[in-house]
Amino acid sequence: MMSVQWWACWLMLAAATRADVGERLTMAVSPWQSFAPATLTVRVHVTPDAGNRALEVVADSGDYYRSSRIQLDGTEAPLTIVVEFRSVPGGEYEVRGALIDGAGRARALVRKQVIVIGSGGSYRYPSG
Repeated sequence: MMSVQWWACWLMLAAATRADVGERLTMAVSPWQSFAPATLTVRVHVTPDAGNRALEVVADSGDYYRSSRIQLDGTEAPLTIVVEFRSVPGGEYEVRGALIDGAGRARALVRKQVIVIGSGGSYRYPSG
């Protein structure tokens, strides 16, 4: 019984801490590992701000590049934006999100690593 109460308390504290951080931009990518051709779902949380004018989301492996740019209306923009990249081929991807201001400058950046295993299941994990 004590462990259930402890976990419940920990989860509430973790949620409160995350909400208080005040980050302008957070991102989750799923799945973080998959087989090609993959559909990568990118969920971006944007803190409302009058200076927010665009959100750019990129999936880049060096051999393959895809991006999406979404116009934002400052404080009226949605809190969560979902972008899907379909039919992504095998490779190690850096998925980036950038919050852009009215002058075209990045206000906030976030990055995640994703692995898409190519057909035949071949993928060499980076050493180190």
